[in-house]
Amino acid sequence: MSTDFKHKDITDKIIKGFYEVYNELGDGFLESAYDNKRKTSAMICVDMRLNKYEE
Repeated sequence: MSTDFKHKDITDKIIKGFYEVYNELGDGFLESAYDNKRKTSAMICVDMRLNKYEE
C-alpha cells in the first residue's frame, strides 16, 4: 500500500491547523467558534508571509 497521497502537503497543514486551534480553545464550543479562530489564525499566517516578502 502506497502512502504517496496527491495532496499530502496541504492536508497535513490543514490537520495541523485544526489541532492548533482545538488545543488552544479546548472542547465544548460550537463549530462556528473553531471556524472563526481557524480563519483568524490563517489570516495572521498569510499576513506574516506577505510581510516577509515585502521586506
